[in-house]
Amino acid sequence: MEHRLEADARVSEGRGLSQVERVVDTFVAPSKTFTDILRSTSWWLPFLLIVIVSAATAFAIDKKIGFEHVAEHTIQQNPKAADQMAQLTPQQRAMQMSIAAVFTKDLTYVGGVLFLAMAAIVALLMWASFNFGLGARTTFAQNFAVFFYAYLPHLFLGILNIIFIYAGVNTENFDINNPVGTNLGYYMTDSAQWVKTGLSFFDVFGLWSLALLVIGSAIITKKSKGQVAIVVVGWWVLMLLLFTGLAAAKG
Repeated sequence: MEHRLEADARVSEGRGLSQVERVVDTFVAPSKTFTDILRSTSWWLPFLLIVIVSAATAFAIDKKIGFEHVAEHTIQQNPKAADQMAQLTPQQRAMQMSIAAVFTKDLTYVGGVLFLAMAAIVALLMWASFNFGLGARTTFAQNFAVFFYAYLPHLFLGILNIIFIYAGVNTENFDINNPVGTNLGYYMTDSAQWVKTGLSFFDVFGLWSLALLVIGSAIITKKSKGQVAIVVVGWWVLMLLLFTGLAAAKG
C-alpha cells in the first residue's frame, strides 16, 4: 500500500493535476486528487465553488421565501425562544423579528466566506490528531486542502436546495438548517429538536464527505484507512453528541 502511494506521489510530482481535474477526480477517482495534494496544497477552486453555491442559495431564499419567514420558522422550532417571543409586545416582537431576519440574511450571504474559519478549525484538529495521535507527519496546509476537496459533495446538497426553492417545494416550512430531505432528521417532523438534530448527521452527502475525508487523510498521513477512520469518525461522533446535546438543552 505504501509503495503504491509513493509511486502515485512521484507521478503527481511529474505531472500535477489541474484544479478542474482535481474537482472532477474527487467524485470519480478521489485517490488521484488527494495524492496530488502531496505535490500542491492549492484549494482555491473548491472554495470558489462553495462561495458561489452558498451565495446562490442565499439569493434564492431571499427572493422566493424571504428571510423574515425563515427567521420566524427558526424561532418556532425553538420552544424557549418561541415562549420568550410570545411574551413581547407586538412592537417589540416586530423589532426582534426584523433583527433576526437581517442577522440570518447577512450570515447566509457570507456563509461561503465564513466556511474558511470552519475549515481552518477542522484542519487544525485533524493535523493535531494525526501528528500527535498517529505519529504522522502531515502539514496544516495538507489537512486544509483535504478537507476542502472532501467537502465537495455538499455542493450537490446546495444545488438541490436551490432547485427545490425555485420549484416551490416545501417553502412554507423551509428549515434553513435542514432544507433538503437527504438525511433521516428531515423526516422526523413530529419529533423533538434534539432527535432531528442527531439524525440530521446521517446525511447522504455528509457521509460521502466523511468517507472522502478518510481516504484523503489516509493518503497524506500514509497510515491505514482503519487508523485514520478511528480519528475522523471519532471527531464526527463527538460533534454529533455535542450538537444533539445543545439542541436538547434548548428544549
